[in-house]
Amino acid sequence: MVQSWNDPMKGVEVRQAAFGNEATVVYNGLLPRSGADQIYLHCGFGDPQNWRNVTTQKMDRAPVGWEKTIRMSDQSAAFCFKDSAGNWDNNNGYNWIVRS
Repeated sequence: MVQSWNDPMKGVEVRQAAFGNEATVVYNGLLPRSGADQIYLHCGFGDPQNWRNVTTQKMDRAPVGWEKTIRMSDQSAAFCFKDSAGNWDNNNGYNWIVRS
């Protein structure tokens, strides 16, 4: 199961999705607050210092911000966000981590 957490100050939440090996990432942070029209989840698996299977996926607009469900292909995933103008929110270089 995914370890759910919420960081309301930075507008990031991770919660368990429908299946045990899936996590839903919710984002309503710096980029949408600055007027971004589209948000992308940039995510990789394994060691947070050495990402593998890196993808950039379009997030879906939702009532609480932007959402994307990812299938955990490892016990941890590191992620950050970017908008359609190429601006990034990477938690001041620390990114975010979800663990299962």
